[in-house]
Amino acid sequence: MSNVIEQLEARRAAARMGGGQKRIDAQHSKGRLTARERLDVLLDEDSFEELDMFVEHNCADFGMADQKFLGDGVVTGSGTVNGRLVFVFSQDFTVFGGSLSERHAQKICKVMDMAMKVGAPVIGLNDSGGARIQEGVASLGGYAEVFQRNVLASGVVPQLSLIMGPCAGGAVYSPAMTDFIFMVKDSSYMFVTGPDVVKTVTNELVSQEELGGAVTHTTKSGVADVAFDNDIEALLAARDFVDFLPENNRSPVPERPTADDWDRIEPSLDTIVPDSANQPYDMHEVIRKTVDEGDFFELQPAHAGNILIGFARIEGRTVGIVANQPMVLAGCLDINSSKKAARFVRFCDAFEIPIVTFVDVPGFLPGVAQEHSGIIKHGAKLLFAYAEATVPKITVITRKAYGGAYDVMASKHLRGDLNYAWPTAEIAVMGAKGAVEIIFRGKTPEEIAERTAEYEGRFANPFVAASKGFIDEVIMPHSTRRRVALGLRKLRNKSLENPWKKHDNIPL
Repeated sequence: MSNVIEQLEARRAAARMGGGQKRIDAQHSKGRLTARERLDVLLDEDSFEELDMFVEHNCADFGMADQKFLGDGVVTGSGTVNGRLVFVFSQDFTVFGGSLSERHAQKICKVMDMAMKVGAPVIGLNDSGGARIQEGVASLGGYAEVFQRNVLASGVVPQLSLIMGPCAGGAVYSPAMTDFIFMVKDSSYMFVTGPDVVKTVTNELVSQEELGGAVTHTTKSGVADVAFDNDIEALLAARDFVDFLPENNRSPVPERPTADDWDRIEPSLDTIVPDSANQPYDMHEVIRKTVDEGDFFELQPAHAGNILIGFARIEGRTVGIVANQPMVLAGCLDINSSKKAARFVRFCDAFEIPIVTFVDVPGFLPGVAQEHSGIIKHGAKLLFAYAEATVPKITVITRKAYGGAYDVMASKHLRGDLNYAWPTAEIAVMGAKGAVEIIFRGKTPEEIAERTAEYEGRFANPFVAASKGFIDEVIMPHSTRRRVALGLRKLRNKSLENPWKKHDNIPL
């Protein structure tokens, strides 16, 4: 018996070494942790239970029969994050560059299947050179098997991808279909075709970092959500982030104790909106002074900054936050901000996370480029997302809510449950000056000025909308947290269903 146990321990030790010490050292020299070290940081201590440690590839071509490593380039299993169950896979770059083989894919599929059966989040740590070329179409088939599970798991269990090294070619589509993507600066990259192919086909010279690095994808493309400085920072952020997410689409949002009083008054909010309608203020301040302990986990902070999205807590329970940001493009909605917010709203709705919306929007961004790039259809995504959402929706209009953008931003007409306005709110078809110049075209400047003052007196306030029932209450800014907390309590047992359908057809 002791001999068998020794053999088992020897095999386990060999599996833990991955591709060997030399390759582990090479991984460390790039500033990257190994697959197992990453799991040690991500998961609670001693909580990881590995599956398929002894799996080997089944390829006999190109001398592969003589090159076998236990685990076949990916570490899979389950563990806990702050005591809550998650399923994980961590690709091991020290084994064949983390390339995906048929068996490697089967390991990933197994943990994804188990996650869906028991209802627990899936966290994937990606560090792979792509498909294992020696296996040919078997490797491509493995990718497709993973993609299929990404789709089936979407909206059932939360899926988080951490890109911690290369992720190229077909490999990028699995993270792209997960709910959130974290990347590491100067260490991870994603692209469908690499710099060499780009140079050959289009004659463009571009580095890996410029083409698909963490900064590129969190600022320009919006493919990734947040970029971190190193592996450890990304993994610790993932631990915090998972704490906001429910385990699955049938579980309630997580709840944590808080010492922050639900009825805390914030007098500073009474003066945050400037006297001048053209002067910006930072919506981050409004959010942080409303939520528990000022804790706001912002997503895509460097992309489409004219809208803010992220998770926070009210009375210890997770809420999704969507807010226009007057500091960027005056808070106008454009293509990128509409797409950014729409996907977030749909995620919240899929997992029964209440949505709190702060509105200060002068309209959609005008311009030829926006129109020709499809602002109509992209703007409709956000409208569609809010309209179909059945979760509790609370809206607070802080200042401007003009035109179609008023409708889009979780208005009462899109089944908003509680729609509040501050006394500084202005709800109208458009700004006073533009409206008067259209209505009273041809009048003298003096008459225009007089009519503008009249229009402002009539519409530059929330009371016309309130008189029609479109605003439930005009509230004092300092009581925003109290009102939102009470509203969420009332709506906790909200029941609303959309008509039966196989699925909707959101304007993509």
